[in-house]
Order: sequence, then C-alpha cells, then structure tokens
Amino acid sequence: MNLKICIAEDNYFLVKAIKEKLSFFDDISIKFHANNGAELIGKLEENHNIDVVLMDIQMPIMDGIKATELIKNKYPQIKVIMLTVVDDDDCVFKAIKAGANGYLLKEINAENLHKSIIEVTEGGAPMTPSIALKTLNLLRDPSSLNSESEVVNNIKLTKRETEILLQLSKGLNYNNISENLIISPSTVRKHIENIYKKLQVHSKMEAVMKAKKNNLI
Repeated sequence: MNLKICIAEDNYFLVKAIKEKLSFFDDISIKFHANNGAELIGKLEENHNIDVVLMDIQMPIMDGIKATELIKNKYPQIKVIMLTVVDDDDCVFKAIKAGANGYLLKEINAENLHKSIIEVTEGGAPMTPSIALKTLNLLRDPSSLNSESEVVNNIKLTKRETEILLQLSKGLNYNNISENLIISPSTVRKHIENIYKKLQVHSKMEAVMKAKKNNLI
C-alpha cells in the first residue's frame, strides 16, 4: 500500500517539518505541496489521484476551510485532514461543516500523524484529543459557538438596512421591497449586499435568522 499525500501549507519550515515526520514511513509518498488553497485546487485539477490532503487553515488567497469545501464537492473520495495550530471552536466547527475528515494540531508527533493518515483512509475521523473534546462540547451545546453572534453584536445596521431586513423576513422579494420603500431594485440589491457583508452570511434566510437571533430586527 502506498498512500499519496499532498500538503497545503504556506510556511516553508512547517512543510519541511511535515515532510520530515512522514519520511520515516515507506507506505506514504508526498506528491506535491501548495502554498494556499487556490494553488492546491489548481494542482489537484492536474492530478487528483491523491488519497489524503494535509490542510492548513490560515493561508493567503484561499484558506483551508474554503479549499476543503471545494475539494469535497469536486473530489469527494479525497480525504482531508486539517493540520493546524488553530483550535478555536469556530474554526473547528467550520472545518467539520466544510467536510474535513479529521482535525489535528501541528505539534502531533510523526507516529501519530502516520497513524491518523492510515485511520482516515480506513474511514475513521482522526482528531487531536483536545479537538475531539471541543467537538463533543459543540454537539452538546451548539449555543456555546457564540463567536458569530459576538461579531454581530458590534455591527450597526443603518435604518434603511433594518427596514429591508424586516421586509425580507416577511418573504418579500427585491421588487416588492423596492415598491414598498420607493427605491430602485438595484438600490435594494446594494443594501442587501451590505447586510450580507455586515452579518457575514450568504443568503436571505441566513441574514434573517442571524438578525433575529441578535435582536437586530
């Protein structure tokens, strides 16, 4: 058995450390390395005969969470293990939601990294114990994932944005809203884009739910 691995990591010294850790095991070959998520996606288009991606989270251009989501949509057979120093609840939750198969912290030793790679190819979900505990706590109490609502608390919606959100919450479309508020549909669209940005959401439903949760409407 020879497992084909690629690494997404923007820190040269950490790439070197990961390669050194894996050099002890002859059942693993590292096919390539990418400095960010976008470069990784490009390289996978040329060669997606890869078993496992070791994915950093914080990378320039495209982070590891977005890259994981794209890989899982396009190449669901490829296993993705987050290999990162980031252990905050929000990142753990987003990575798992994006489809990550495992989540390890970078201080992992060579033997456990090798074990985790084998485990993930056999259908397991390797996790550093502290991350497994966080995941269990998130499942037990999803409201503990409050970093998103904290972000929103600092956000001030304008009077117009609040009016538009209220109309959206009633299920009205852009044209209805523009007629009701006597503004053009393109102005409505612009306001909604601003609302999405401020609330860090991607859909009307998310915007309305988040605004209600944070008492913005």
